Amino acid sequence: MSAPSTTPPVVRLILARHGEAEGSREYRFNGSSDVPLTQHGVAQARLLADALYPLAPVAVYSSPLARARATAEAIASRANLAVEIQPNLREQSYGSWERLTADEARQRDPKRFAAWSAGQRIAPPAGETLSAVRQRVVACVCELAERHAGETVVLVAHVGPIKALLCAALGLPLSGARRFWIDPASYSVVDWRVTADGQLRLLVRSVNVVSHLSGLPRLPAS
Repeated sequence: MSAPSTTPPVVRLILARHGEAEGSREYRFNGSSDVPLTQHGVAQARLLADALYPLAPVAVYSSPLARARATAEAIASRANLAVEIQPNLREQSYGSWERLTADEARQRDPKRFAAWSAGQRIAPPAGETLSAVRQRVVACVCELAERHAGETVVLVAHVGPIKALLCAALGLPLSGARRFWIDPASYSVVDWRVTADGQLRLLVRSVNVVSHLSGLPRLPAS
């Protein structure tokens, strides 16, 4: 008889972005501001819930922000699950740039905006760096991976955390986050394994899936 495998089981992460929120069409930095979904975003959340149901998640975790919670509630209701709040899935804080458009932030603080656009270690005034976002979301996911080994879970979050996790999974520097797009109510799939010695073994299966939204017009988002 062969010895049992000592390879830790994979947790399959479904990284779902919330539906369209107020300010998304104007490309506003919603960040940590607690803005709700638009009616279009509510419709997107329902379609996202239908799309994720066949993937048989056992748990739904959400950012505490209202736009993510409302999306997570649609997903959880469809799967007969409860939403569990994870504060570390919250969006990057944009500090004094919250609720501004990129043009407005650039006009307010051109030097800081240029430096922030060029590197992930510069934060908006009184805000958070993308490096800090990656640190907290990776720690969060590693904890969930231990809890849900061999299972599929949904994480409902925002552009910043999702891009940070995808960069980690792809072995990209955070500057790579500017090279791909995450639509509202899209989902990405990552297989996440933490080995016995603490090493990450990650596989990206899909990025920014939006086929379930084909019946709705695609609108711009921040």
